[in-house]
Amino acid sequence: MSRSLLHSIGLTAALLLPVTAWPQNFTEVKPSPQQTAWQDLEFGVILHFGTNTFLDREWGDGTASPKAFNPSALDTRQWMRAIKASGAKYVVMVAKHHDGFCLWPTGQTDYSIKASPWKDGKGDLVREAAEAARAEGLRFGVYLSPWDRHEPKYKDNAAYDAYYRAELEELATHYGDLVEFWLDGAGSGGHIYDFKKIIETLRTYQPNTIVFADTALFEYGDARWAGDESGRVEYENWNVVDRHGYLRWRPIEVDTPLRKLHWFWHPNDEASLKSVDELMDSYENSVGKGGQWMMGVAPDDRGLLPDSDVARLKELGTEIRKKYGPEANLAVHHLAAPTETAKALDNDLETFWSAPKDSRSAVLEVQLVKAATVDRTLTMEWLTEGQMVQSYRIEALVNGSWKTITAGHAIGHKKIDRFPAVTASRFRLNLLSTAGTARIREFQVFAAEK
Repeated sequence: MSRSLLHSIGLTAALLLPVTAWPQNFTEVKPSPQQTAWQDLEFGVILHFGTNTFLDREWGDGTASPKAFNPSALDTRQWMRAIKASGAKYVVMVAKHHDGFCLWPTGQTDYSIKASPWKDGKGDLVREAAEAARAEGLRFGVYLSPWDRHEPKYKDNAAYDAYYRAELEELATHYGDLVEFWLDGAGSGGHIYDFKKIIETLRTYQPNTIVFADTALFEYGDARWAGDESGRVEYENWNVVDRHGYLRWRPIEVDTPLRKLHWFWHPNDEASLKSVDELMDSYENSVGKGGQWMMGVAPDDRGLLPDSDVARLKELGTEIRKKYGPEANLAVHHLAAPTETAKALDNDLETFWSAPKDSRSAVLEVQLVKAATVDRTLTMEWLTEGQMVQSYRIEALVNGSWKTITAGHAIGHKKIDRFPAVTASRFRLNLLSTAGTARIREFQVFAAEK
């Protein structure tokens, strides 16, 4: 056989082989439209309510009687009004916790509100929560614990997985569009879940839902856990993560409860309520580190959020708006700037400044109408084409020279930088190293707190 014929056969065979081109560089990985839309929500609330609420427990063992669930004044609109006042944009309802008790009238088990005295067993708390959330302009999602300490089928992998998927199908088909599905990894008792089929079931009915999962469930999640429940990101936050040599866009969600160490309500527990300062620190180190902030809120045994929690949520929303609302942004009041630059100074998340094409460094400058004493900046990347900024400095023109006031690496969805107060009228974002053409949605400057 001639060499030319061998070459021809080899080329033809190569062309016929399926080609899978996995991105091998972090900056080649890009988010889906669903992921960027979810990241723009920034702040959500997860609701824990169930038999644990009435038994002063955090972790139920599946033996509680459904008759324990009997709120006297349940009002989901009260929950959602308070949550909206906090500044949150979406709600995830714990439809079933690890104890296996279901808050909707599932057809899979009698261990649900069907067997409770509430509304004579005819209630549907998931539906009430979903309708109330949407009435207040909040997106809605669900948490369905894979671990089930009540269901007898749990000992049989195949039987329980079918049971779990049937529950998931009910939630995915009867409660409207779901913004997020929490796939909690807590507990297993030796059970091996068929996560592939679980996600296939969800995607059949909810193709746009963001799946939150631990990084260990890398193949099945769209967002990842921060690693603990402290409410802070303590490291450089890159949206792309590597697991076993595969790269995926997996933005981070940072979960932490409103009350220290408590996800469910407990009586005589007012001392656990976090202060506004503690909550703002968490906000600045989650949303302000490019992550999603998921705060735990819990109704009491009446079925209402406690007055103190309602007040604290309102105080939190007021403080967020005061410190980072559009009116607080000094950069929007700037001297004449090039049209492209102004797109990063306009409080408009639909516009962005773009560095010169194919550049690997760039500078974005703002000149305020008058000098101001500043101690915080907020920067956002436009992430549709990937996360590009790898190193940057924030600088101020002081006494005729540019002074570095803070520096960092990852920006991502949003980066809040705090620094000792400096007085100046000119500030700039100096992008020292970018993996490609950087695009900045917002560069905001804030007056020092008094």
